[in-house]
Amino acid sequence: MGHTQTKELNRIILGSMDFYVIEFTGTIPADTAIETEANMIGRTKNGATVRYNATWYLAESDDGKAKKRKLTGENASISYGNITWNGNTLKKLIATARVTEAEGKRTTKIGGVSNDDGKRYLIRGVHKDPVDGDVRITGIGVNTGGWEAAWSPTQETIITPTFELEPKLDTEGTLLIHEEEIVETTPASTGT
Repeated sequence: MGHTQTKELNRIILGSMDFYVIEFTGTIPADTAIETEANMIGRTKNGATVRYNATWYLAESDDGKAKKRKLTGENASISYGNITWNGNTLKKLIATARVTEAEGKRTTKIGGVSNDDGKRYLIRGVHKDPVDGDVRITGIGVNTGGWEAAWSPTQETIITPTFELEPKLDTEGTLLIHEEEIVETTPASTGT
């Protein structure tokens, strides 16, 4: 049975997340295998948004005295701002992207429905907090938010992918895993 420590009642999650994206092969690797610099998709800017929505059907009598609700659908997504990106980033974000490198140049071709690579990605967001404990968000899916990049003379160019999550994390239909470290409070030693 879960419990809430006094410290957790006062816990405030403050700060952004780092994001790691790897091709999903059917199992979730260990945290240390996912959370490497090689798997980091870029530095985050403007934070992240994790969403879960449920669709309910409401059956109701004409006089309003009898009601019943049934869960009929659900969806979840992870969206974040990415300030450091390149063609290799786009390859993980756009199903039709193809990247080549030659003669000191990286070329990314985008488009052509027949170029859909069919890949699904594990996306992991990690919020580090040495005082209140780390938080991890994990899902499987693809970026359905497309790609938009605005070049402006007065601000950085940030892209904001949105990964729509699929029920592929386990056999139970789980869309999203939220893990948090439980930071226990230990009473001070009495020194008797």
